[in-house]
Amino acid sequence: MGTGSLIGGIVVAAFIGFIILLLRRHQLREKYAVLWLVIGVGLLALVLFPELLFWAAALVGIKVPTNLLFAMTLVLLLGVCLHLAWEMSRSEDRIRRLSEEIALLRARVERPDEDGEPPVED
Repeated sequence: MGTGSLIGGIVVAAFIGFIILLLRRHQLREKYAVLWLVIGVGLLALVLFPELLFWAAALVGIKVPTNLLFAMTLVLLLGVCLHLAWEMSRSEDRIRRLSEEIALLRARVERPDEDGEPPVED
């Protein structure tokens, strides 16, 4: 194992440790942690066994293995962006629905009842 592989392995191991730390502190949800742990393990496999990248590049017909790595990274980043945009859209819908429910409840609390009772005070 060369110096570059050793440094790469340390960086990837630190990345995986950081993801686990965020997960344990409840600062990263499990569904995102799984994604990042899979990425970390994949990177660790490429650092420990760089011939895997050469084998995969030959398998798909790419002459320069780093081009395969860049292409896989681009696809991964596009997937993460798409997933985050989808999550944001779902969150916006939930926030809008909750805001509407709060407005209806506030209107009900602040409006006098049919029998003339004053609105409920906090």
